[in-house]
Parts: sequence; structure tokens; C-alpha cells
Amino acid sequence: MPMKPKILTTLELPSNALEKLKEYFIVEGGPDLIKDRVNLLNSLKDKVGLLTAPHIKVDKELFEHAPNLMVVSTYSVGYDHIDVTEATRRGIYVCYTPGVLSDCVAEVTWGLILSTYKRISEAERIVRARKWVKGIYKEPLGRDLKGKTLGIIGLGRIGRRVAEIGRCFGMNVIYYDIVKPSDADKLDFQYCDLETLLKNADVVSVHVPLQKETYHLIDESKLRLMKRDAIIVNTSRGAVIDEKALIKALKEGWIMGAGLDVFETEPLPLDSELLDMENVVLSPHRGSASIETRTAMLNLAINNLISVLKGEIPPALLNSDVVKVRPLNQTKVI
Repeated sequence: MPMKPKILTTLELPSNALEKLKEYFIVEGGPDLIKDRVNLLNSLKDKVGLLTAPHIKVDKELFEHAPNLMVVSTYSVGYDHIDVTEATRRGIYVCYTPGVLSDCVAEVTWGLILSTYKRISEAERIVRARKWVKGIYKEPLGRDLKGKTLGIIGLGRIGRRVAEIGRCFGMNVIYYDIVKPSDADKLDFQYCDLETLLKNADVVSVHVPLQKETYHLIDESKLRLMKRDAIIVNTSRGAVIDEKALIKALKEGWIMGAGLDVFETEPLPLDSELLDMENVVLSPHRGSASIETRTAMLNLAINNLISVLKGEIPPALLNSDVVKVRPLNQTKVI
């Protein structure tokens, strides 16, 4: 009986997921590889598949250590940790997990919006610090959402869901996207340029992928356009916002506050000024952190990997041009 092909994972897999993979593959690796790049690279020599997440940089160096690699399946909707162009050039299929986490990230976004705009986190810290004493503490007053303007930067799946929920709060919704949606005329949201959005929105919510065009999309000049009583929330990627400029804006009162689930450096450095700011709500990159969503993401990531190695089109293929370099009949190993 021929030996099963080998795959590498950098994830800590639940038993049911591991058993599913073991039906087809010899599964090696684990979360210890996250902190051991040398071991990670050395482990790839005989692997046909890689199941990973944004904690690993999947670049030219990695590919050079993986001569048999045919598929990278990431447990994420973001793919800025993967050199997709290089993968395509080498005939490596890149798969991701769009769609299944949209509702969860939108809900977390609204958690940050409410906590920041209504100043819930500040109020909680007063209670936890045992400062809720009648006549002594100064109550942090938030703002009402009804009648305010919600500005969505990036009207993809998540951005649209955030916009829909905004309507439920009685907000006016405007949006900007680098590529204007093909169905823009049918949407019940108003399209505008980025500068107009920043000048008019009371709540700005960022939902663009991190690409060359979106790196520091929100810089000092953009932050200065915002209202002094507006907030900005980011659940996309940290580097979409110039963090140094944001800290300056928060310290000097150009804007009212920020709700952040992502940062330019993760984990957030222990000396970050953001940690000491009362007008910032912080979350440790957990936009998809629900049992249902994480389960659906992992199932999709595993199905993507298995499909490619069966010689089938995966449910969520990122680089469709790869079939011109390596047709699917050349990826069938199981």
C-alpha cells in the first residue's frame, strides 16, 4: 500500500479535524512552528500541502524550501501574509475562508462601535476601579447613533453587513471603496470619495484588505479631515491606518476615539501608547472569535486543501490563474 502524502500544519487542530485530515494524509507540525521559522522551513521539504494562518509568513523563502508544495490553505479571509503572485508563478494553489466569518466580524465591529461611541469601556473601568461613588466620579457621556452618519471604507461582505446593521440603529450610511461596486446604483447606501466620507461621518468603519494601495490609507492628512466628535473603528488590518498618526490624533483630540481589533504590530507592544488611552477600545485581533465561525472557517480551510489534492476546484480559491501554471489533473495525489 503506497504511503499517504504528507501535509504540514501550523494550527492546533481539534481531534475531529485532525482525524479528517489523517484519512488522506500524514499530518505533521503544530503550533510550535509559529516561533521556530528554521524548523518550519526544514519541515516543508516533503510536504504537498500547508494548512496555516496569518501567524506565518508564506513567502518566496518558504516556497524555496517546499519543492513539492501544491496548495497553501489559510485559516483566514485575509491573505496579506501570503505572496500570492509568487505562489501562482510556482503553480501553488492559495485558498482562504471568505464569507463564513462576515457576520461574526460585523458583530464584533459593532461591539467596538458601541463600546467606543457610547464610552462603555470607560464606564466599566470606573466600576472595576471601585470609583463608582455617588457625587464623586465623573460620568463619561457617549453619543446617540440615531440620525448620525456611518462611513464604511470597503463595501465587501463585512462592510455591507456593518452597513445593514447601521440602518437598524437609524443611521445614514455612506461608503467608499477603491473599486466602486458594480451594483452601486442598486444599493441603499450613498457612494462618495474618501475625503468626503471622512469629513461627514460620525462613525468610520474600516473594512479593506491590506494591499499596496491600502497601506496607511488612513494617514495623518486623512485623520485631520474627521470631525472632532467622530470615532474610527478598524477590524481589517492594522497597517491600513498609520498607527503613529492615529495616536497623535487621539492624544491631541482631532477625533473622539477609536475601536481597534488590529494593529500594525501584533501582539500589541507592551510599551504602546494606545494601552494608556481612555478614548481607545482595544481587542486582540479576534473579529472571528466565535465557536460557530471558527468551526466553519476550519472546515472550509480543510476542505480547500483536500479538494486541491484530489484534483478538484476548491470551494474558495484565491489565485484562479494558477490553473494555467499547474492544471488540477497535476495536483491529484489522493
